[in-house]
Amino acid sequence: MQYGLTDEQEMIVSTVRAFVENEIYPHEELVERTGSVPADIAERIKQKTIDLGFYACNFPESVGGAGLSHLEFALVERELGRGSMALNHFFGRPQNILMACSGEQIDRYLMPAVRGERMDALAMTEPGAGSDVRGMKCAARREGGVWVANGTKHFISGAEHADFVIVFMATGEDVTPKGVKKRITAFLVDRGTPGFTIRNGYKSVSHRGYANSILEFDDCRLPDSQVLGEVDGGFEVMNTWLYATRLTVAAMCVGRARRVFDYALDYAATREQFGQVIGKFQGVSFQLADMITEIDAADLLTLAAADRLDKGLPANREIASAKLYASEMLARVTDAAIQLHGGMGLMDDYPLERFWRDARVERIWDGTSEIQRHIISRDLLRALGA
Repeated sequence: MQYGLTDEQEMIVSTVRAFVENEIYPHEELVERTGSVPADIAERIKQKTIDLGFYACNFPESVGGAGLSHLEFALVERELGRGSMALNHFFGRPQNILMACSGEQIDRYLMPAVRGERMDALAMTEPGAGSDVRGMKCAARREGGVWVANGTKHFISGAEHADFVIVFMATGEDVTPKGVKKRITAFLVDRGTPGFTIRNGYKSVSHRGYANSILEFDDCRLPDSQVLGEVDGGFEVMNTWLYATRLTVAAMCVGRARRVFDYALDYAATREQFGQVIGKFQGVSFQLADMITEIDAADLLTLAAADRLDKGLPANREIASAKLYASEMLARVTDAAIQLHGGMGLMDDYPLERFWRDARVERIWDGTSEIQRHIISRDLLRALGA
């Protein structure tokens, strides 16, 4: 890995950071207070992203994306992590899994998503099946030449804005020596399809305005043309396109932690107690030292994992390590920043209590910390035949 960024990468960082500071920060208080993003603000952010050439920057140039490398995209997500998730959603990073589109799906789903004409959402999680994907009960069966889908998905981010949803459903079972395993297939489901309902989800304390939705399928009929990838090939599609999403979480955690640290550092350098700024007290200065060391470590873990992807090297364990460490680091940094601010840190006069609440979900979604530890340890033990 080359340490230090190229001039082009530095330009990406400075451009996205300026965008977040100028187009995202000014609206954060409104979103936090109302719990929603006004349509005109959402459209303005989306259009300005398109004008900058950063919409769908995670897609290759061959389909109209910016063609950023994994490392460059991690830098984009790191800077976006400084701002509100609800507002940054309209910066526009469609699911890479749409690269699995074929035939008419390319013109109907992939290209409009890359151009910003249609928005997508991804649906895997169910009330009874989160990290246990094979435990999903939402299923589609063949009937009369079409697929008939029934079941429920929840915690689906972005569905309230989505024109279509990429949904993973059970489409059969295999009996193996380790028990029955479900076969999974991915489907493209348009909003408004009969039998498909999107309704409001739960009220979360993390990332206000970044809503989650509940999807319900009641004898929803889907033709073969809506299958994304191969029938029963859902796991292959997941493993090809989705596992790197954990790297996005890690990168955003690093960006948010750096913003939190900036507040803590500034406060330590200006707040006076006992005749001097509190940063001169060892109990405070050592906390600052620990915070920045952990942030830098998480940053390097994240960029190193992205670099491995760019080089075509196995990166599953490294991505899990980055997601695990960065999300838990963010929790420690936000907590320490509040401690340095004392009682004012918990007041909504400062955004720290928001960052503190927002940090909690990072250890849960896109694979809990426990799942990441399982991935890491399994990778280590398999090399020894255990």
